[in-house]
Amino acid sequence: MTASVAALYFWTFLLSIMVSADAKKKCRQYSQEYLKFGFIPSFSNESMPMCLLCRKVFTNDAMKPSKMKDHLERVHPDKKNKDVEFFKKSIQLKSFFKAPGTVDCEGVLKASYTISLNIAKKAQSYSIGEEIVIPAIKEKCRQYSQGYLKFGFIPSFSNETMPMCLLCQKVFTNDAMKPSKMNDHLERVHPDKKNKDIEFLKVLKEKIRNQPNLKSFFKALGTVDCEGVLKASYTISLNIAKKAQSYYIGEEIVIPAIKEVIETVMKKDSEPVLKCIPLSAKTVQRCIDEMASDVEKILVSELQHSKFSIQLDESAFGCSNVLMAYEHNVPLRNITAVATDGAPAMVGRYTGFATLLKETVPDVRAVHCVLHRHHLVAKNLSGELHAALKVCIKAVNKIKGQPLNSRLFATLCEKNDETFNQLLFHTEVRWLSRGDCLQRLVDLYHSTVEFLADVDQTLCEEMKKCGNHLFCLADLYSKFNEIQKRLQEKDVTIIQARTLLIGFQAYLNRFWHDEILKTGRKSRCFRPGPGNIHQSPEKLEEDFKIRFEDLESMTVPDWIIAPFDIETGNANIEFSLQKEHVEMSADLEAKLLFKHKSLSEFWSNVNITNKYPKLSAAAQPFLLAFPSLSMVEAGFSHINAILSKQRNRLDLEMLGDLRLKLTNFQSNINALAAAHQTHLSH
Repeated sequence: MTASVAALYFWTFLLSIMVSADAKKKCRQYSQEYLKFGFIPSFSNESMPMCLLCRKVFTNDAMKPSKMKDHLERVHPDKKNKDVEFFKKSIQLKSFFKAPGTVDCEGVLKASYTISLNIAKKAQSYSIGEEIVIPAIKEKCRQYSQGYLKFGFIPSFSNETMPMCLLCQKVFTNDAMKPSKMNDHLERVHPDKKNKDIEFLKVLKEKIRNQPNLKSFFKALGTVDCEGVLKASYTISLNIAKKAQSYYIGEEIVIPAIKEVIETVMKKDSEPVLKCIPLSAKTVQRCIDEMASDVEKILVSELQHSKFSIQLDESAFGCSNVLMAYEHNVPLRNITAVATDGAPAMVGRYTGFATLLKETVPDVRAVHCVLHRHHLVAKNLSGELHAALKVCIKAVNKIKGQPLNSRLFATLCEKNDETFNQLLFHTEVRWLSRGDCLQRLVDLYHSTVEFLADVDQTLCEEMKKCGNHLFCLADLYSKFNEIQKRLQEKDVTIIQARTLLIGFQAYLNRFWHDEILKTGRKSRCFRPGPGNIHQSPEKLEEDFKIRFEDLESMTVPDWIIAPFDIETGNANIEFSLQKEHVEMSADLEAKLLFKHKSLSEFWSNVNITNKYPKLSAAAQPFLLAFPSLSMVEAGFSHINAILSKQRNRLDLEMLGDLRLKLTNFQSNINALAAAHQTHLSH
């Protein structure tokens, strides 16, 4: 008993030491020496350092000379050689810092907990906070700085978050609380005052403040910025659409979050602001539809006056019409290329879409999606490899498909000190999953065989026999996955796709001989035997040549890829293009632009298209053509995200959610907001 009590006291003493050490670790104190790095204690919390130059407050963990010095040299390199006296003068601005910019840290934490509670009660994703709530709050959080006086601006008397010009006494929205916009107003509207010194503006500021009844006059105008309220409503609605969230997010999450921040952090009354922000479900839907309509007009205008290519795929969704193009007087001759899947409706010899389009636009380039073809090649394995793949899948299902086996296998992996303790399933729909599944099985190969020896002896023997094939399959499919991912990267051209696929063919020719038989998995699993693994890629190579014959036979002019490395006389350049190519070869600006831009960006640059229109037009078919349907596949994924279980009756053909989710065009929110009048009853 005595020993137990002694042990208890010992552990209590040890715990107190640990707690004390932990407390000391979290309580770094400010030192006067930190002033030479431009840091002082925060006014709201003295245990948190604040930079005098950017007024940014850091956590207590940043209360270290090394981190302060790093911030000074990285963010304010022009101030790193300033002496301490320079920073002491900056401390005189303490009263200014404490005014509108003070942050109530306790209120911030309280607001964070309250908003998190609301997100949990509405059963929403954790990312709602940073994806929708924070951007919504930022719409109203620009604060006035004393430095704005040099542009002739002071805070409005009716609302301190709205800037007012001293010279014309015009009040602007909070969005204008930016030095660039204030300076633009000064130079454009008051050019005769732009060189006035700060003393002139200070005198003018005092005169305006001392004018009788002027403050009450401004307050009579009201404290609500109607245009800003509507703009905020459109911006928040756009963010909701981009994140594929429910329309009710606005009134159920965003409004309570803004209220909590205004009341808890800013210590102000939230009612005047909240009662004017239209964010009901109907309003959010209307804003989304209006922005989608505006974006559609911009898109149609672009398509009517420029060359473009399209992607088409068949859909199993009932709302597939939303993905199809309706007639907007877009000339078909503007289509330079079309990428499709292999369905008869798309590539049929007589009535396929590509065939019918070529009758109208003979020069259009039709591309069968390289991702689909590459996936079909990956499925066409030799008999031995295919049989080995079935054994691997059977082994994974045996372990992963039964909860008891899965738990016992995890325990065995931990005992064997494996990096992972679970195998992975794969599905035919997710093309990359097979490679991940095989790679994980390779990583846990010895533990898998050991486990199957007790669970299924027959399957264990099959796994041992196909060991060579398993490791070969894992290497092969890892390469398949690598190519698939690179083909799905943004802005991949058909030229780059051709290079990747031809390079993969060359890899197949040497894969078994150089990597498997000589250096690859030989030390781990390869054993010479009757498997004849080195003959397995022959079937893949044959299938590859058949499916990608069009890309192999495609001739890409050298001057498109390297316009400045090829002499006009030695290159195979059409006579009509030679004059422009000679001029481009001597163009130093174009040469510099080519070094810093991608191939597509270079040939689509406005200066290049204007100077060398013939060369640019000849290069367009190779650079505009989509090699795959990656954007369409992404569109289908976004439909799945939008049409959740709770929103499966949404009519995407009539609503603008999908268009705003997919587009890169920016709607003119200012014009849309100006066309409406806000009502306090919203």
